[in-house]
Amino acid sequence: LRDNRIELVRASWHELSISVSDVSLSDEGQYTCSLFTMPVKTSKAFLTVLGVPEKPQITGFTSPVMEGERMQLTCKTSGSKPAADIRWFKNDKEVKDVKYLKEEDANRKTFTVSSTLDFLADRSDDGAVVSCRVDHESLNSTPQIAMQVLEIHYTPLVKIISSNSWPEEGQSIILTCESKGKPVPEPVLWTKDGGELPDPERMVVNGRVLSISFLNKTDNGTYRCEAKNPIGRNSTEYVLIVHDVFNTLLPTTVIPSLTTATVTTTVALTASTTTSATATSIRDPNALSGQIGPDHALIGGIVAVVVFVTLCSIILLGRYLARHKGTYLTNEAKGAEDAPDADTAIINAEGSQVNAEEKKEYFI
Repeated sequence: LRDNRIELVRASWHELSISVSDVSLSDEGQYTCSLFTMPVKTSKAFLTVLGVPEKPQITGFTSPVMEGERMQLTCKTSGSKPAADIRWFKNDKEVKDVKYLKEEDANRKTFTVSSTLDFLADRSDDGAVVSCRVDHESLNSTPQIAMQVLEIHYTPLVKIISSNSWPEEGQSIILTCESKGKPVPEPVLWTKDGGELPDPERMVVNGRVLSISFLNKTDNGTYRCEAKNPIGRNSTEYVLIVHDVFNTLLPTTVIPSLTTATVTTTVALTASTTTSATATSIRDPNALSGQIGPDHALIGGIVAVVVFVTLCSIILLGRYLARHKGTYLTNEAKGAEDAPDADTAIINAEGSQVNAEEKKEYFI
């Protein structure tokens, strides 16, 4: 071995050691150690030299990129032996759907490896960090990494936030127009029902904020917020409905109250009879104050009283008719059943005396 990079480290009857500095691919091959005895004894070893990959580079990125455009980023590294492995990451999350290409270098010993990441630009990718990592056994578990920060331009995204979800007459409301875009959107434009704001004194615009004081029913309508940047414009709407204060249900304290009702019912029979009934009911203390509805307990009580009075009247009438029912005869008529004439009937009457001398009365 005749090379200035090779040095003799140890030489004895038992050991011969050499060192090779600044190792190159040309140092790869078979090395032989010989012991000049009779016969000569030799020992051989094959030295493999790894090709360290160069630091990777990302190409294909032009800044800025418009939302919706297709992006093709290529990561490339040369001089690896054996061929290096390339992996893609977006914000520390690995991307699997990539293309991998391996080519042999001119020296036919090392390789050039490239990988392509193909995707559509989205506003969510703005500011994302895309990294290309090269892994190889010669790097001692310390991969080489190339990074690229994405810049995506997109139209504004607009949203209106209201400070009052139930606006009422006399109150105030603040509408905030949030607009996010790249480049940063210009000051927003507020309109109502397709035209300018009708009352600048009460409707004050400060940047992206619209403040309306002393609300009334004339403020009802559709409010539009529009934002634009060099890429485009976007808008959103908010429908304002001012509610009547009197239609708002406020919490009240319920106080139980006592209600007395007097009902008079008249039942006409042979003789006029009048019966009065008084029904008393207590209002449900759990009912809402001011609630108006039928009192079923009171109605039931009234019906019961009417039925009771009617039944009593019918019973009394029946007893009266039963006591006076029948045929009644005078003393003179009691003996007229078998008498042929009136004189005989008088003579045969109960308690009469045939030969009586008192004066007799005759009925014709």
